[in-house]
Amino acid sequence: MSGGSLDDGISLYLDVLRVERGLADNSITSYARDLTKLATFCQRESVSLVTEVDRRVLERFVVSLSEAGLAPRSITRAVSSVRGLTRFLLLDGWVEEDPAARIRAPKFGGRLPDVLSSEEVEKLLGAPDLSKPRGLREAAMLELLYSSGLRVSELCSIRLNAVQIDPPVLVVRGKGDKERLVPVGELALAAIARYLDEGRAALDKGHASPWLFVGWAGRPLSRGGFWKSVKRLALRAGITKKVSPHTLRHSFATHLLEGGADLRSVQAMLGHADISTTEIYTRVANDRIHEVHKEAHPRAERRDKK
Repeated sequence: MSGGSLDDGISLYLDVLRVERGLADNSITSYARDLTKLATFCQRESVSLVTEVDRRVLERFVVSLSEAGLAPRSITRAVSSVRGLTRFLLLDGWVEEDPAARIRAPKFGGRLPDVLSSEEVEKLLGAPDLSKPRGLREAAMLELLYSSGLRVSELCSIRLNAVQIDPPVLVVRGKGDKERLVPVGELALAAIARYLDEGRAALDKGHASPWLFVGWAGRPLSRGGFWKSVKRLALRAGITKKVSPHTLRHSFATHLLEGGADLRSVQAMLGHADISTTEIYTRVANDRIHEVHKEAHPRAERRDKK
């Protein structure tokens, strides 16, 4: 069947949805509408065989939908329809690999993540009470969270042997049990060292816990427990924004991009499988750049406004 026409592949797929899977007429109509768009686009691109419909063709197809002014929900549905088709073509032997396996609908709109300014980050990092073991733990966790952009689940599950000094990196096990290395700044390393020297033993209480940040009975500190600490410390620091552990991850990514870091490097540090997830931070960084320009440049806006 390899090398068949795209039109034949679409026709057979719709028949399978109708007869074998028993989809309702409205659903079939919706699939047919989306796949007709694909067929029309491929015809304009002089693509007629299923084996010619590769990832690049599909990426251009998704872009064309956006340029045509389709609503975000419609584009997402069309991408889903195409992915269903290509999975079918793969399983039925029409193609040897699925060209849409890594195709995603672009993300539109949505609320941008909350980000702290550099000054607010400094206030938050200075809020823990360093005279107490718990405060030393909080300081080390906040410094590491902002230094390395970790997810709170990753932060709370760090083991004692995960921090490497030379070079200063952290071994992180993230989503999908995937392991990655992230850099650790000097201030975060110093905060961790002080916590280990002066605070951890009092919190561990002889349990010989394997976790870096010890909670009750030698267990790792819970995400909920750390979230409460961050909320309390933000209030102490006088920060009026809604702050959570994830806010520091957002701030980490945004501040890196504002400082000139490239998107691929930030993606690797955050552990994002898809760079489109990382791209939202460019919007935040760009918004901040425009705000700075507006405030600082003498001719950014008319000064004679009433």
